[in-house]
Amino acid sequence: MPTPALPLPPPAHEAPLPTPRPGPGGTHVLSGVPYAALPGSRPLELDLYLPADAPAPVAVFLHGGGWRLGSRHAAGPAYAGPSPFSEVAQAGIAVASVDYRLSGEATWPAQLHDAKAAVRWLRARAGELGIDGDRVAAWGESAGGHLAELLGLTGDDAALEGDVGVTGPSSAVAAVAAWYAPSDVAAVAADTGADPTDPATREAQLLGAPPPTVPDAAAQASPVTHVSPGAPPFLLVHGRVDRFVPCVQSERLRDALQEAGVDVELHTHPDADHMWLGAPDAAADALERTVAFLRRHLTAEEDRA
Repeated sequence: MPTPALPLPPPAHEAPLPTPRPGPGGTHVLSGVPYAALPGSRPLELDLYLPADAPAPVAVFLHGGGWRLGSRHAAGPAYAGPSPFSEVAQAGIAVASVDYRLSGEATWPAQLHDAKAAVRWLRARAGELGIDGDRVAAWGESAGGHLAELLGLTGDDAALEGDVGVTGPSSAVAAVAAWYAPSDVAAVAADTGADPTDPATREAQLLGAPPPTVPDAAAQASPVTHVSPGAPPFLLVHGRVDRFVPCVQSERLRDALQEAGVDVELHTHPDADHMWLGAPDAAADALERTVAFLRRHLTAEEDRA
């Protein structure tokens, strides 16, 4: 006689939303909200920082850490004080800060599949959340900036959509802000003077092998490969003395976007290393520029007055 099937709960991303907690300036926060359930693994979660007024546009934030470290709880060591996410929410833009699978858990393209799943979940539950699913941007730093760029450049690429979490809604975004992001994965090692065949590089750990040995995957994982005239507006911000992701990575993407006729701005900080190290003013400037960029592309004219 066959063993009867056990009654199973619905996927974590279909669960009721948690109770919001109050934040500064009339904002409120939903913490640890599952946006996708992965069989045999932990649910993927996000924190949502919501403005006082709804429905609000939303920026999906993706953390850095070389696809190897980091979490949704921080935007980098330069923002150890008040949360930059709360600051953005007080400017009228919701922030969904997202955890995604790291390279020790899964290799490329799992990270992009997770980022796309977060966008789809936000759209699917926009009414409950108090956000506008038609006004979604991507924002990230370092490895998260790389994923944000790919969200902007692969919204219509079925080969990279994945089937994580909610399926059906679009994963396309209306604008991208990326800080010191690796935009040409195959060239990061050469740009830093490292050995491209070293299996211990962050890029090799992301791809599961050194980029020269998996050229198709390295190209697929590189934002510069996906540039097209239909891309949304981009804001790129980078330090001129970045030793981990050289500024030429953002310059290369800027040039490709300009050649395609895409609205793109690259702002560089002459004394800033990776994560704005050595230039504390750069961190405040980057956040200010990002808020202005997001407001320009996500909010109505009367809201920006």
